Amino acid sequence: MSLYYYLTASNEEEEGLRRMEARALFGTEGEGGGLLCGTKIDPGRSPFLKLRVDVLFEAAELSGIAELSADLDLAGSTFKVLALDNGAKGEDGKFDYGEKRAMERAVGGRIRGTANMREPDRTFGFVRAGGKWLFGECAMGEAVWLRHNDKPRKYSTALSTRVARAVVNIAVPRPEGVRAIDPCCGIGTVLVEARSMGIDIDGRELNPLAAMGARENLAYFGYEDTKVTLGDMRQITETYDAAIIDLPYNLCSVLPDEEKLEMLRSARRFARRVVLVTVEDVDRFAAEAGFVIRDRCTVSKGKFVRSVLLCE
Repeated sequence: MSLYYYLTASNEEEEGLRRMEARALFGTEGEGGGLLCGTKIDPGRSPFLKLRVDVLFEAAELSGIAELSADLDLAGSTFKVLALDNGAKGEDGKFDYGEKRAMERAVGGRIRGTANMREPDRTFGFVRAGGKWLFGECAMGEAVWLRHNDKPRKYSTALSTRVARAVVNIAVPRPEGVRAIDPCCGIGTVLVEARSMGIDIDGRELNPLAAMGARENLAYFGYEDTKVTLGDMRQITETYDAAIIDLPYNLCSVLPDEEKLEMLRSARRFARRVVLVTVEDVDRFAAEAGFVIRDRCTVSKGKFVRSVLLCE
């Protein structure tokens, strides 16, 4: 079975979201600053993944990695080798600058080929994890969500692009053949992140000005073909595999309990899997609507706390 090692990173306020996203994508949270599993995804999908190492071999000692790397066939490609720091404390993971350079020379010096530290054809990396050394080719993650901060229409209470991207991954960990919807899409932050990952998603919005903003933002990033309809989510008649529902109304006014229940009942009718983002305790309403909460976390920004609930 192929193995992949991912370097992960998150701040303290988003660590719960990182773990929840990892459980959805990989079935495991990982340890320290890394995650080893048999699932291959583009590291650019997640704001918490720095890179992926496609593991070629492993050894108990670094000298074993150096010996095995001597048998690599690069077919004339230039290369560089990186000693990867997963940030873990203790025997796994963390090395200072001098240690890294010495280890890179020890391994890279055994590879037959031409080293090119600036613009190599191929990049290899090795990391110590779980008491052993792993070596493989690196795939770097691209922080696509950062570009999405530069959108023409913005709203102060919208999800950040980082949080929106992670929430989409929790709702749709396997995009193939999945139809999703954001039925309270606002200015389209979730829609842009989903579309940039190739996810088939529709938007719906009750506020005409917000819907116009969503269409403008989508068009700005080349996703003008995304369907954004105007109307109440309780009037949706189509069915979807997944829905992402942020409840932004709660930031300005408190929704009546009956309206919250109606919204969740409608979501239960049109989507099989729903991720709720809320600043209120809606567990009771989710249960009354027929949902089971499968996973959850909180995301903080200063004193402001959102809950993320995975419901099925």
